[in-house]
Amino acid sequence: MFDLKGRVAIVTGGNGGIGLGMARGLARAGARVVVAGRNEQKSSAAVRELKALGSDAFALAIDVTDEAAVQEMVDAAAQRCGRLDILVNNAGINIRKPAHELSLAEWKEVIETNLTSAFVCSRAVYPHLKHSGGGKIINIGSMLSIFGASFAPAYGASKGGLVQLTKSLAVAWAGDNIQVNAVLPGWIDTDLTKKAREQLQGLHERVLARTPAARWGAAADFEGIAVFLSSAASDFITGTAIPVDGGYSTQV
Repeated sequence: MFDLKGRVAIVTGGNGGIGLGMARGLARAGARVVVAGRNEQKSSAAVRELKALGSDAFALAIDVTDEAAVQEMVDAAAQRCGRLDILVNNAGINIRKPAHELSLAEWKEVIETNLTSAFVCSRAVYPHLKHSGGGKIINIGSMLSIFGASFAPAYGASKGGLVQLTKSLAVAWAGDNIQVNAVLPGWIDTDLTKKAREQLQGLHERVLARTPAARWGAAADFEGIAVFLSSAASDFITGTAIPVDGGYSTQV
């Protein structure tokens, strides 16, 4: 039920952090993983790691905010592999400023990278997934899809929008046997949150105090959810948003 042998997965931002964690899970389950990212050095390192896990992985350079480049990447992956089955929309950025200090250019940069790119990538893979007889799309949202945060108005808006996009695509493409779901990470130990800990005094202690699991999450915590939402085990699950946060979002 969880076997992904013969399946092909594209993971945007799959060269580090949560994206690489998802890619590792897919590789362990037998999928061929396409690492799509801007940093070619990091992507090469990720591919070596995934190959060591048994995946016939490879990398494609991509700027997810470039519509033409996204289409070219998706078509190249499909041509090389002969099919596409799974898309993980993980690429994302954050600019931590209160709304009154955030420029319009910064707002647009976050929205384009986090939300618009997921739409563009999903639209590009749709005909390939349909041709394969169905498929899976996993959007990486955030706990800020649920909560507000004074320091991340654009990020929160983009991730909240991603949940609604997930629901819309799930409804639109269910008839094509394409399941679309979102994962909502909590506080995960990544390069992105390392900057948050540097910028937000006392964040580490507050996260530990509020999280029932009493720890920060790790990239490895996303291996299992990646396999579940990419496999036959989740064939009747679509349009959902699943927190992976050690219980953080259960606390009031």
